This record gives sequence, C-alpha cells and structure tokens, in this order.
Amino acid sequence: MSELPALPVTFRPGRTRAVLLTAGVAIFVVITAVALLLEKLGPGERLSFVLTGALMFGVLAMLARVKVVADESGVTVVNIATRRQLDWAEILQVNLRPGDPWVFLNLSDGTSLPALGIQPGIAKQHAIADARALRALAEAHGIKEPEDREG
Repeated sequence: MSELPALPVTFRPGRTRAVLLTAGVAIFVVITAVALLLEKLGPGERLSFVLTGALMFGVLAMLARVKVVADESGVTVVNIATRRQLDWAEILQVNLRPGDPWVFLNLSDGTSLPALGIQPGIAKQHAIADARALRALAEAHGIKEPEDREG
C-alpha cells in the first residue's frame, strides 16, 4: 500500500473546476458587454442581461464547488447543493468502478453517497489516484472488526 496522504486533504476535480469557472466568467463578461453595447436597450433590460449573466456564473460556480475533505474526524462531502459530514466509521467502502461518473461511498446505514469531488471526467488518472487515497484513508481510520474471534 502506498503512503497515506497527510490530513487534512482536499480532493476536487481541478481541471473541471477551472473549465467551469473560466466558462462562467467568460459568459458573464460577454453577456454584460452585449448589454452595454446594445444601444436600444433601456436600463432595466441592461440590468436583466447582467443578472442573467450573473445567474449563469452562479450555476457554474455551484457545479465547481464540489469537493471531498478528509481530516482526523472524518470526511466532509460537498456536492452541488448539499454538504454532509461523515465519521470514518460510517464509510464502509469507497468505489470508483469503470464507467462511474464519480466516487460512491457505501455507508454503514445501507445507503450510498455520491462524492462528486472525485470524478474521472477530464482527469481520469488523477481521479483514480484520489479514489485510491481516500479508500486507503477510510481503511486506515475506519473501525476494524477483529479478524480472529474466539468463541
């Protein structure tokens, strides 16, 4: 097993985040420039253009905020609109199967939680390495069942 990453560690899709934020800024700038350059628009119409650009940027920023933060106490999964704090013992398995859009955490309550902060979209090898690191951390920090139980 490779060496565990030092805690706290944050996993996030860096390239995807850069693309989303760059696109958001570009969209906002272009729509705002169009609003200012069109002479036939009144102040209210210009404002609606700018607000539309800001809304589009906001949506892309929400998509870019996804991350998984591991620290001594557990894992915080930040998805598009939700944030969930998990203790290490709650994480039974970290899965990134071929074709999965992101990592799934199998939890002790029988559910599965998507962790969008590790996704193989643009940087597949980086996502695989991040998934392996999170799996190793979960195995190292989770509660272990005794292997030999004497009756």
